[in-house]
Amino acid sequence: MEDAAILNLWKSYTNKLEESLELNRQNATAIIKMKVDNLLSSMKPIKIFTVIVGLFWVGFLDILITRLFFIANPFFLISAIIQVLLTKLAIGIYLYQLILIGQADSSGPVISTQEKLAKLQTSTLWIPRLLFLQLPLWTTFYWNRSMLTNGNMALYLLQALVTLSFTFIALWLFFNIKWENRNRKWFRLLFNGKEWTPVMKSIDLLHEVTAYKTENPGPEIQ
Repeated sequence: MEDAAILNLWKSYTNKLEESLELNRQNATAIIKMKVDNLLSSMKPIKIFTVIVGLFWVGFLDILITRLFFIANPFFLISAIIQVLLTKLAIGIYLYQLILIGQADSSGPVISTQEKLAKLQTSTLWIPRLLFLQLPLWTTFYWNRSMLTNGNMALYLLQALVTLSFTFIALWLFFNIKWENRNRKWFRLLFNGKEWTPVMKSIDLLHEVTAYKTENPGPEIQ
């Protein structure tokens, strides 16, 4: 009798302990998910603002290009058209990111939110890669026939040096802005703010959830 009572008492204690651990696991996950929600929400204002400003900018350039298409020098037109196309691509990525942020519902499975954050991280890297490609265009839009025919060797060399330097920097950044370089100083200098930090903190927090579940196995928390 005493053995049965002790056994039942032990089972009851074990069940209560498991319930307590499960409750702690749920509370810890819920708190982390709330933090992820807050971090993602903090990104929305700057992205919305950037999209609005970008739309005004490309709208202005579209009007300018249309009105000057038959009278402007070809260097300006080509530079402006490429600049507009790259900016429109960046705006499209910003809109895609806003959709991802809206879909990253932390009340759902952790793995689903992690997938959205991974896409958000990748697209965040693509925006500066595209925008930095515009650098050489700021050194060519003012070229004209008079400058090319009436200029002297010093002007040609200076212009070539500036354009080639900006082109090299643009291409170097385009090919080197990638996840593998995230710990380099220049990378941290470029990606340190509302565009990047909340994404990385959110990913780290969700990794904590995954690690906690691995160390403390239990039923899947939705």
